[in-house]
Amino acid sequence: MAEPCLLCGGATRPSLARVRDTRFASPGEWTILRCESCGLEQTTPRPTGLELKQLYETYYNYGGESGTAYTGWREKLLMSPLYRWFLRIDGDVSFHTERGSGRLLDVGCNEGRGLVLYRANGFKPEGLELNSRAAEVARRRGFMVYESDIEALQPSLPFERVVLSNVLEHALDPRKMLGAIRRLLVPGGEVWISLPNARSTLRTLFGRGWINWHVPFHIVHFDRDTLGRTLVESGFEVVEERQVTPALWVALSVIAAIFPGKPRMQRQPLLVLMLMGLARLLLFPALWAMNRAGTGDCLVVKARRS
Repeated sequence: MAEPCLLCGGATRPSLARVRDTRFASPGEWTILRCESCGLEQTTPRPTGLELKQLYETYYNYGGESGTAYTGWREKLLMSPLYRWFLRIDGDVSFHTERGSGRLLDVGCNEGRGLVLYRANGFKPEGLELNSRAAEVARRRGFMVYESDIEALQPSLPFERVVLSNVLEHALDPRKMLGAIRRLLVPGGEVWISLPNARSTLRTLFGRGWINWHVPFHIVHFDRDTLGRTLVESGFEVVEERQVTPALWVALSVIAAIFPGKPRMQRQPLLVLMLMGLARLLLFPALWAMNRAGTGDCLVVKARRS
């Protein structure tokens, strides 16, 4: 019997089978279930918290990599004016160009690259990161970084903004995570969310090879309707939403399709940059049309605590 829906408890049925990890080539196959009541999609078999921790430690989390061509290119790009210019053209799914003030919590801050940008943009950022090695690197950059589960987090003061940049889809219980974030926000505070769009054109085009299935790390696969409903039911009001199809996501899906089972190819800077350039220059009209039609690859939402 298929697992019940994570959000409404309704019956689910398979919508796509034999999905593999296209990013890290972790062994196994998974199925995508779709709820017959609310339409939410989710990964099955769903890993336990302990299994996820082991998977992250093996394949995903920051391990102190430095001094490589990839990390050098990434650091220079992220801290350059070129990066900000590119985000304005390509779409900012990490909120790195947002300007403002007040306390901001970056959930899943990794080694703190985003915290540097938020601070430069006027915020007082802090981070939450369960990988102790990454958290320590962020602290050496001068930031307060928590290592507790978000449900147990007890900061000295609440936040005006909480950023979930490609985080909510990883949650074993998204509603519980949003409830914890609501508690951390001041009245009227906002949560900023970006995550893959399960109704995207690239999902249809690449099928099982779509980079954003990212099984088993992505537990829940939202679309505009299911995300909006989840936010409202969790005590938030959606105040801004848009869709973006980042050139990087296009490039990674293409690489995964050309080199299946070879995730190292997604970390070749010249190949990635070349495909990003081609995607942005040659496919711009198509990507723009996808976003306008509601089938862009990334949902970007701001929601206010109600």
